[in-house]
Amino acid sequence: MESGADPDSSARAQTSGERRHLGWPALLALSLAAGLLICFAMPPWGWWPLAPAGIALWLWLLEGQSPRRRAAVGWLVGIGWFGPSTLWMWGLTAPGYPLGVVFGWGPMVAATSAVVPGDRRRLLVLPAALVAYEWLHSHGPFGGVPLSMLGMTQVNLPTLMVARLGGVFLLGAVVSALGVALYLVVVERRWKEPAAIVMAVVLLSVAGAAWPLGEPVGSITVAAVQGGGPQGTRYESGQEPEVFRRHLEATREIPDNADVDVVVWPENAINVDGDFLDHPWFDEVAAQAARIGAPIVVGAVDDAGDDPSRFENYVQVIEPDGTAGDRFDKERRVPFGEYVPIRSLFERVAAGNLPARDQVPGSGTAVVEVASTPMAVVVSWEVFFARRVREGVRAGGQVVLNPTNGSSYSLTQVQTQQIASSQLRAVEAGRWLVQASPTGFSAFVDPDGGVHERTGVSESAVLTRTVERYDSTTPAQALGATPALLLAILAVAAAQVYLADRPRG
Repeated sequence: MESGADPDSSARAQTSGERRHLGWPALLALSLAAGLLICFAMPPWGWWPLAPAGIALWLWLLEGQSPRRRAAVGWLVGIGWFGPSTLWMWGLTAPGYPLGVVFGWGPMVAATSAVVPGDRRRLLVLPAALVAYEWLHSHGPFGGVPLSMLGMTQVNLPTLMVARLGGVFLLGAVVSALGVALYLVVVERRWKEPAAIVMAVVLLSVAGAAWPLGEPVGSITVAAVQGGGPQGTRYESGQEPEVFRRHLEATREIPDNADVDVVVWPENAINVDGDFLDHPWFDEVAAQAARIGAPIVVGAVDDAGDDPSRFENYVQVIEPDGTAGDRFDKERRVPFGEYVPIRSLFERVAAGNLPARDQVPGSGTAVVEVASTPMAVVVSWEVFFARRVREGVRAGGQVVLNPTNGSSYSLTQVQTQQIASSQLRAVEAGRWLVQASPTGFSAFVDPDGGVHERTGVSESAVLTRTVERYDSTTPAQALGATPALLLAILAVAAAQVYLADRPRG
């Protein structure tokens, strides 16, 4: 050894060389393990410390690797990350689930990993690349599939309040930054930079929690109806009358002229042939609205005019006087659940596993007027998209409604991730959010992300709560993904300036 050489530096260099020559089996096995660590930090498991651990292991595996090996690492990370967390897809499309994991999420994460340099720049570039990936993941393919987002691992932690400043993408960057801090401590035995990272996360969390929402402009008492029943109920199963009756019976438990301003039914609680407004069920719901003395917001599915190949999925306000009030048609549809993209192509290989009809996408503003209160509306899947809630709140929504339908899924992965998404949206918008589901989960979520009165799966329940109405804004509501994307750009620039060709130590 040369005089004056740092023995720790030599040891680190030797370790790096050994890792560069990991055999393919070991490299791929550890990459899959990194993805599984991230996965099991997600709902429904929620073991949140595993997410930074998975990021740290990912960083370790990328060091000194060629672009081809970095892509292979990312592909296995993607499979471990999204494989178990999207297992519910098997019940909807058995061939689509493995194809989506192996040839959808896997390659997207592989591309993200491949663009990250194998040198020290990766400490800044991987978190930046993950912000870019999650943003792209939320916009495409097929309009975006924002499942298993890194920010979902933080919904029951104080760090959730970072979402008020920069939304789910900035919160995801926090998870990645904590992974960098863990890597620096465990692998490089460095403490100064990790301490700075943790302090920055604490300051962001405190700033988000301290952001003023102002005084409420009023309040409204909401009753959310969950009819109950078994999981696995689908609209084509012939159980539509039973689903309707369950919600009607639950609504009858609300007293006459109750101290309730609005009643909310879930998505797909009503599913009829023809036009719902001309159906006898409309009159039955209107009778309940008159008895209670409050409008009922129902989720309805009916035929799209004379086109048998399409249907409509919307929220309809039914006033106590028996008239139809505001309506909002669901805009963001579930690919391969509510419509089939490139149907002519996919029907050749999976015709028996595809929905027979496509939903007509809505085009109106995501807000309805209910009991003299403008309410932002996101129907089911739409709550996973921050921009959908932003639209309704920008249009004046003082409370957010999320009528949803999780009854098609036999597991609770979708339902728990949806509750997590509702927590994120409530914090980002600074609004109360009401989630109503036919078989669970239904809940109220406060502007700080707290979940109240969450129902169990399959139970029949009516949740009633008075919630405050707000008309203030937050940085996340005003700016959307801009803060996180700008931070990602700055991180890449800083990596090029300060970390390029710089050794560890």
